[in-house]
Amino acid sequence: MVREFARPRRKNPVLRTRLPNLPPGGRSRVALGLTAAAALGRFELQRCRDCQAVQYPPVEACSRCLSVRLRWELQSGDGLLIAQTELAHSNDLFFRERLPWRLGMVRLDCGPTVVVHLHGDCLPAPARVRVDARLDRSGQAVLFALPDTETANMADDPQLREFTCDPRFRKVLVTDGRSPLGQALVEHLVKAGADLVWVGQAEPWKQFPGLDALRAMPQVSIVPLDLTDSSSVRELAAEIGGRVDIVVNNAEVHRTHGIGDRQGIETARLEMDVNYFGLLRLAQAFGPALRARAADGPTGAVAWVNLLSIYALSNYPPHGTFSASKAAALSLSQCLRAEMRSAGVRVVNLFPGPMDDEWNQTVVPPKVSPAVLARALITALKSGVEDVFPGDVAQEWLERWRDNPKALERELAG
Repeated sequence: MVREFARPRRKNPVLRTRLPNLPPGGRSRVALGLTAAAALGRFELQRCRDCQAVQYPPVEACSRCLSVRLRWELQSGDGLLIAQTELAHSNDLFFRERLPWRLGMVRLDCGPTVVVHLHGDCLPAPARVRVDARLDRSGQAVLFALPDTETANMADDPQLREFTCDPRFRKVLVTDGRSPLGQALVEHLVKAGADLVWVGQAEPWKQFPGLDALRAMPQVSIVPLDLTDSSSVRELAAEIGGRVDIVVNNAEVHRTHGIGDRQGIETARLEMDVNYFGLLRLAQAFGPALRARAADGPTGAVAWVNLLSIYALSNYPPHGTFSASKAAALSLSQCLRAEMRSAGVRVVNLFPGPMDDEWNQTVVPPKVSPAVLARALITALKSGVEDVFPGDVAQEWLERWRDNPKALERELAG
């Protein structure tokens, strides 16, 4: 039985800084299909369109009939654990620091037999298990076997925590506490067990609704942070950058209208200054500290979260300049993800549909509430995914964008 995860001891600042080691990251191009699904929290395998055989490992042609007509399909992951072992030695630096390490072999109900990382609560073989696709520290998909039924302290398994960004006992920076979304994020992070939540306030002289409630939480500390001011970002990074484990960049400026409905570029410039350049300033100030602390074990830096928008995938003309700023932020976050991956820090992008706020009042439901978006973030951190699309609109938009981006562009323009 997995023991409850105890509060870890903080790193001794006198000891030398450990450099991050990553698990082997080499994958074939076709195997990246498994990674693409795992980044969304899905377990998909290839199925042959001709003979219907499910394939693993990923292949270019069907292992049964040699057909090249293969498609990725969602799988349940249910299967039978038929063998298991515990590694006591490894030449790989990543696993060498984490021994002993449990591995198993599972015969999936859909057909293939796979090698998996094994949860500590899985019963000895033969036993029913559930296989998930998870992203490891190198950002590549691996298979992880969980007990068939929920167990106590299931999320506290040491091996499972290597594939997640659980906020429990970690220190988090939320860049904007003024908005209802920011306050919902803080509330849910505290409920998830965060040790300390720094909450940014761009204009400390202004009182905003909900400020007293934030100050009443013992885990919350209000700090001055204005993403349009490079000095403000650098000063905060100098003060707390070496202690932050998770950055949640939820600060944004959202205005309606497109190009011809508003004269001048002041509004669009403000959107870019916060939504794009604000992320850039934050990444330059806090990114190096997170990368340096990624190998601090249970107290190490693990994640960077960006609030984007489903409008970043395809421009929504009634919110045209806002969509453009989020598209720019998406491109920048992909660069940040590539730079953070070498340290094993996960960059999580949130793509909500229309949120229930003042700038989407004329948008017909369904809309995403702050509480729903906050719960989606906590789930994403605990499951270790990279891209999250909360809400029905975002899910539908994603499917249409993946199927035919040009058709989606035309429909939005109409």
